[in-house]
Amino acid sequence: MNDNAQPAPLRGHDLIADYVKRLDSSPGVYRMLNAQNEVLYVGKARNLKARVSNYARHSGHSARIARMISETRFMMFLTTRTETEALLLEQNLIKQLKPRYNVLLRDDKSFPNILIPTDHPFPMITKHRGARKQKGYYFGPFASAGAVNRTLNHLERVFLLRNCSDSQFSGRTRPCLQYQIKRCAAPCVGKISEADYAQLVEDAKRFLEGKTTSIQRELAEQMQAASEDMEFERAAALRDRIKALTNVQQSQGINPRGVAEADVVALHMEGGQACVQVFFIRANQSWGNHDFYPKTGSGADEAEVLEAFLAQFYDNRPPPKQILLSHPIEDEDLMTEALSQKAERKVEILVPKRGEKAELVENAHRNARESLGRKMSESQAQAKLLKGVAEAFALPKIPERIEVYDNSHIQGAHAVGGMIVAGPEGFLKSQYRKYNIKDTEVTPGDDFGMMKEVLTRRFQRLLKEDPERKTDAWPDLLLIDGGAGQVSAVQEIMDDLGVADVPMVGVAKGIDRDQGKEEFYRTGRPVMALPRQDPVLYYIQRLRDEAHRWAIGTHRAKRAKANLANPLDEIPGIGATRKRALLTHFGSAKAVSRAGLTDLMEVPGISEATAETVYNFFNEKG
Repeated sequence: MNDNAQPAPLRGHDLIADYVKRLDSSPGVYRMLNAQNEVLYVGKARNLKARVSNYARHSGHSARIARMISETRFMMFLTTRTETEALLLEQNLIKQLKPRYNVLLRDDKSFPNILIPTDHPFPMITKHRGARKQKGYYFGPFASAGAVNRTLNHLERVFLLRNCSDSQFSGRTRPCLQYQIKRCAAPCVGKISEADYAQLVEDAKRFLEGKTTSIQRELAEQMQAASEDMEFERAAALRDRIKALTNVQQSQGINPRGVAEADVVALHMEGGQACVQVFFIRANQSWGNHDFYPKTGSGADEAEVLEAFLAQFYDNRPPPKQILLSHPIEDEDLMTEALSQKAERKVEILVPKRGEKAELVENAHRNARESLGRKMSESQAQAKLLKGVAEAFALPKIPERIEVYDNSHIQGAHAVGGMIVAGPEGFLKSQYRKYNIKDTEVTPGDDFGMMKEVLTRRFQRLLKEDPERKTDAWPDLLLIDGGAGQVSAVQEIMDDLGVADVPMVGVAKGIDRDQGKEEFYRTGRPVMALPRQDPVLYYIQRLRDEAHRWAIGTHRAKRAKANLANPLDEIPGIGATRKRALLTHFGSAKAVSRAGLTDLMEVPGISEATAETVYNFFNEKG
């Protein structure tokens, strides 16, 4: 008998039972970790001892929970002062650690709003996305940029508010096209007083708050008064605004009368997958909907999926007054308290059973069911294509992540590289990247040099952030736009970086550059082609075309920005008024750059000190 033998380390149920002995009834958060110290699951508890002791039982668990328990080798605990704090901490840790067995909201996009700023006497109306840092009135969220643009289009027709930037506004000397087509009141050139424009802004705010009936009544009264005073031109303008407002109301679609402000959140689950459909109701109007496909943590039920979705969805978004759900959640009281604290007002969570609210939820649930059906069908087709790619190019496994690279430039100018990503769920647009070519030693038009910089930057970052390849950020296949020379150059780059084991295929058009006669190049293997009717060939063409579209779009945006750049914008102390005075006097920025100090001092509004600043700026640069 070996006296030095150590007892076997505890694991699974026995490990958890041992932890339970040292826990109390405080609220808090627990983490379950595997043998590699990877976090498997993050959970919250009103009572840590009671909650964790459930996992110590040897029966009564779902297959998902039983599997998680069997993999557990360590646990970590954090106590909190309140149960609500435990809920918030749990979701922060889930977002940060992305545990395998938790429900994860993968699409974390922000939704656009409409903004009317308050820092200008003639405020513009514009689309806004991101943090609400600018002072002004915010209306939203809208489900998409398209929904915002349609609403802005209506508002311009009805309320004639400007949509130009402040610098464009200050630089105008005559009305723009928007005024000519009756979509702006032209405050830039004094076609409307500040008081009258402020009234238009107030009407637009009331419209976005759902007070359309009173606006329409007031416009009708104003039109009648103008007609009686024989101001027929003004009466006709008011008539046009009333007509535009009527058209807006007719195009709004589903407009609930009894629901002023709510998010309608409906969940449908099937085959281990989930779709959550969110409809945004604001000011008694439907402002669009968006579908989400959360990762369900390998078998979570409806209550867990929906609760996790709400916590993560409202983590960086202001919650509305009401949230209408298709299913009840486990800790409704905690979620209500947490969201109310975030909103700094009361938030209601309801699961309606009858009436208009129930109809809204049923409509959202039907959309969720149909969206998930389409998604599952597309996923099956995508899985078949990826399997075909693996077979066609003899890959070691079916690719989960394909990265496609392309460059774009005009004779070397405004050079950019682009990367797109595709996988089992199609194009992953949130993963797309653009690379401004920074290496000054790259010869203009040197595609090899550009590709070398792009891939070096991409894989150096991967090696730094995930050297052990534990995340899904590493590609299973690289597609390069080019033939043998390009593939050879890229392989050399990958060898130098020490990541030569990532499969790579070069895609080049055939001799006559005919679509469908693509040739494929791989290191150490003969050139190959795919049959014209092969779905895999069409798929590769789509990937290559998407990469080309992305690179071209990025290049055009960079070129347009460079073309619009004005050197006067870079001079400190030169605002819109002085810039306009200089351009009016000299005719162009180039003429300003060539002007002498004496000539600059003759410009109205340009002091001696400012003239010296302008002169020194151009002469020091030259």
